[in-house]
Amino acid sequence: MRWFVGPTLPESSSAARTKSRNRMQAARSRIELIDIARGVALVAMAIYHFTWDLDYFGYVEPGMSITGGWKFFARSIACSFLFLVGFSLYLAHGHRFRARPFLKRLGMIAAAAVAITAATYILFPDSFIFFGILHHIALATIVGATFLRLPVPVLLLLAAAVIAAPHYIQAPFLDHPAFWWTGLSSNVPTTNDYIPFFPWFGAVLLGIAGAKTAERFGLLARLSEIRPGGVMPVLAVAGRHSLLFYLLHQPVLFSCVWLFMQVMPPDRGPAFMQACTAQCSTQRDEAFCRAYCGCVLEEVAAQGRSDALFAANPDEETRAWLENLVLQCSMEKEE
Repeated sequence: MRWFVGPTLPESSSAARTKSRNRMQAARSRIELIDIARGVALVAMAIYHFTWDLDYFGYVEPGMSITGGWKFFARSIACSFLFLVGFSLYLAHGHRFRARPFLKRLGMIAAAAVAITAATYILFPDSFIFFGILHHIALATIVGATFLRLPVPVLLLLAAAVIAAPHYIQAPFLDHPAFWWTGLSSNVPTTNDYIPFFPWFGAVLLGIAGAKTAERFGLLARLSEIRPGGVMPVLAVAGRHSLLFYLLHQPVLFSCVWLFMQVMPPDRGPAFMQACTAQCSTQRDEAFCRAYCGCVLEEVAAQGRSDALFAANPDEETRAWLENLVLQCSMEKEE
């Protein structure tokens, strides 16, 4: 898709005509810095997903990819993507709505979102993606298009309201599965990617506001003159084909880690002992925790259910089995 900056009607003054010519010049040029920024976000996303894959297959400390700094890293990546969605949406349709490219891109994103849901439902039925980043982008594209003509102050106020909404809007009917996409529900099930409308649409509104502000101060014309694509061609190409990159990178990374596991399976025992002991030590002494965690690990190995112990999203039967095992080891070491 190309990003265009449409000209406003020229005034009679020379300054207005110059401003109009600058906008026309920007309209003829693709802003490569947008591609580069999107490419950087894609690389960051690939790094995070690779870490998630290592976590899933047991090569790092359990839960590392969804806690602490990695959790913040994942959220910052999502914010950057959605900001760029709003920014690009204004560049493409801020002055003249072009229905054909809009519907074409929307259809591609929606189809990809449906494919992601279907694939993850087959592979991870207990944590499939029902409203992830692509689902959000599809909805945000539709809703955001209705806000393109709003002034920047209004956009900023709306963004603040959307971001704050989950902290203030609560109602029992919002817990129904039909409203899980909103982000206002309190009982959303486990899912591998969850980017609900609230508060994440706020980043899209900030992107629209950012593009309008950049245009107001003549930054878009200046940005269009910067050509870093030749210096960073890989990032530029990835940014121009972001949807294809998104759809392909995780299956490739996941498959590579799985193939590596067939040759060198991870030793999950030390990582489990470290995580289990650290959690247990918040309530009991270290000696008890080492004995208790060792008991769990030994019983799991004896029953041949190591995969169940380290499953990212265990089913109900596995949870019940783990609870009984934990109770058994706790009582045994207590005695």
